[in-house]
Amino acid sequence: MGRVLIALSLSLLLLAPAWAKKEGELPELVNPGFHEPPPWFKVSFLDLAEDLAEAREAGKRLALYFYQDGCPYCARLLDVNFALRDIVDYTRARFDVLAINMWGDREVTDLDGEVMSEKRFAEKYRVMFTPTLLFLDEQGKVSLRVNGYYPPHKFMTALRYAAGEAEPGERFVDFLARVAPPKAKGTLHAEPGFRRPPLDLRQLLGEKPLLVLFEQKDCPPCDELHGDILKREETRRLMERFTVAQLDLWGKSEVVALDGRRLMERELGRAWDVKFVPTMVFFDAKGEEVFRAEAYLKAFHIQSVLDYVASGAYREQPSFQRFIEARADRLREQGVEIDLMR
Repeated sequence: MGRVLIALSLSLLLLAPAWAKKEGELPELVNPGFHEPPPWFKVSFLDLAEDLAEAREAGKRLALYFYQDGCPYCARLLDVNFALRDIVDYTRARFDVLAINMWGDREVTDLDGEVMSEKRFAEKYRVMFTPTLLFLDEQGKVSLRVNGYYPPHKFMTALRYAAGEAEPGERFVDFLARVAPPKAKGTLHAEPGFRRPPLDLRQLLGEKPLLVLFEQKDCPPCDELHGDILKREETRRLMERFTVAQLDLWGKSEVVALDGRRLMERELGRAWDVKFVPTMVFFDAKGEEVFRAEAYLKAFHIQSVLDYVASGAYREQPSFQRFIEARADRLREQGVEIDLMR
């Protein structure tokens, strides 16, 4: 137990600037206990040579994620970074990720064939605090070691480096300086007419469909949504056809759900199984969910989603993809240029 406290204290000391957040931001620095890893993490017997071979056969690399119960930065990595679909999709496509408990007793067979406990294995690789990620190349050598929590923009760059996108011999610090995307603004964007908690969602039902928009503060796609897509004339015109409630996926303000339950924003997100941000959940006048759009979409797709619900097309055309194709054809006939990536 003493070693757990020492390691956790060390992690807090070394990473203190990263978590100096304003009151109300999540995840909080409290002991959350065990934090469930994503279901797409690999289930393994922890025979690393076997895992490495399977990853190589699948055209992937192996990543070792060291965690401990009560680690707020592990919670932030899983809840914030892996709430962004681009990070999840990139990671799943290029890595098999194994979760290893820094203080665990499961047996690990390392690449030398030595059998030891998880905690002994963590000691062998000098894991001093959590989260620590070791990214291995196809030969099992560590291509990148990530000590501590990286915010999404830096974490995505680390994934790209570990996946082999760097120039031969290029150091991570140089790769980061060359290709790192801009940092997220770290705010929940305000929009005129968007309703914010405390809210009773039942009172927002009416002639217009209800759009419940889940976001989070550290979210580059949310920045793009507000900084570009929602400013476009066509998007604004379509948004006027909705009543919009904006919720923070990790917020603590009270919301009365459509079934009458009083929940915090974050609790409602879990109850509705919201996994990514931004997520748009649409309801009809009766409070029935009619459509959901999760995570990163460009302007044409956002506008198509809004049109699909606002026009009531979902009642006649259950395939959203068919609706998009027909809408694109109709707009092209009107002389409108369609660029799916703008």
